[in-house]
Amino acid sequence: MPKTAPPLHPSSADLAGPLASLGPLLRAWLPRQRWFAGKDRGPVTDLRLLSLTELFPGCLHLLVHAGHAGTPTVHAGVPAPAGTPPPADCYQLLLGVREHLSPRLNRALIGRAQDGPLAGLAVYDALHDPRSAQLLLERLRHPGTAGPLRFETDPAADVPAGLVPRLLDAEQSNSSLVYGDAFILKVFRRIQPGVNPDLEVSRALAEQGCTRVPAPVAWFGTRRRPAATLGLLQPFLPDASDGWTLALRALATGDDFTAQAHALGRATAEVHLALAEAFPTAAHAETAHTATAMAERLEAAAHSVPALRPFAAGLRTAFAALATCDAGPPAQRIHGDLHLGQVLRAGREWFVIDFEGEPSRPLAERRSAQSPVRDIAGMLRSFDYAARQRRPWRPEWARRCREAYCAGYAARAGWDPRKKHALLRAYETDRAVYEVLYEARHRPDWLPVPMAAIERLAVRGD
Repeated sequence: MPKTAPPLHPSSADLAGPLASLGPLLRAWLPRQRWFAGKDRGPVTDLRLLSLTELFPGCLHLLVHAGHAGTPTVHAGVPAPAGTPPPADCYQLLLGVREHLSPRLNRALIGRAQDGPLAGLAVYDALHDPRSAQLLLERLRHPGTAGPLRFETDPAADVPAGLVPRLLDAEQSNSSLVYGDAFILKVFRRIQPGVNPDLEVSRALAEQGCTRVPAPVAWFGTRRRPAATLGLLQPFLPDASDGWTLALRALATGDDFTAQAHALGRATAEVHLALAEAFPTAAHAETAHTATAMAERLEAAAHSVPALRPFAAGLRTAFAALATCDAGPPAQRIHGDLHLGQVLRAGREWFVIDFEGEPSRPLAERRSAQSPVRDIAGMLRSFDYAARQRRPWRPEWARRCREAYCAGYAARAGWDPRKKHALLRAYETDRAVYEVLYEARHRPDWLPVPMAAIERLAVRGD
């Protein structure tokens, strides 16, 4: 008989054995993953298993605490006050464990355990394993519990058995499995207590009858309170293309994209209107608080990215203007991270996906009511990003798309973002500051893209 993982059903007080097997492997493997949030915090020095469940023979589900030594930092790299505990995150892992690994799983190999109950066995990312992926879908098809986990399904949903899985290769902050080109399962990697907005919003909009967002089919999470969302299954749109791909294609062929941008603006407005019906709204966003938070993010980013510092004074004027400008539309639930990669076009229709928001933000912030101008600013920045992917840069292409998008939004929403100039400038500036920090950390070659917007917004205030 081939050697597989011994049955593991440890209690929370008895995880030392599995940690002896997995700890050394995970400390080296975690920082190399696209979705790992602590790349700039130094090595993982505090690794703990929060839970371990054998989903089925040879496949382990883990929630892992990963902490870092060194100087504690806040979000953008500014030293925190003395006594602040080092940052830490909780990650969800599905690990396969077996003696012999087939060649097709070599790229998923994490390593061979040297000690503990798994000594001598190969440990790998089980989402790359078609058998494990199929068994995970079976768990979702049959609601119930497994240790600390709960699997739930929409009673009206029909998910056939035997759908062939494939793991998407796209870079993202989570992992996604497509089943038979009929469903897509997003496995959240960085876990925070509470309902994930992607599940919360898609369920609420489905109840509203909003067809712009794929409705949830099944989901799973933890059973303990406050429960955390771990995965979400939704219909897959096999013939759809994301907005980023379509925009780059139009740029490459010299095609006009304004009609698509106008339709996307209308679709965004429809989603915002549905969100305002599904969730409570506030009179207006708190502009003073918002301006202070934006200024703090600028200071933190400038601390980490010296290229920002010459423009900081000009950028602050965008945030200061919030104190006296029109407060704009009521605050409401929004997407939170809207850009061309978060929208799909199938046929003549646009769909909006991935309502998780920025994973680096606290969950309470992502679920709070905010100005819809924040989403609009994110999409406007995305048009600029697309236009700068080709040489020579096509600023007129971006300008026409921005105008068309805002016009489409205004036609459906009843108010025009272009008439909220100070508000839009502030949110676009805040987004560009976020982009500078992100690119400096993860894609330095892309840094000139947001820096061009920083110079424009700081000098001319466009």
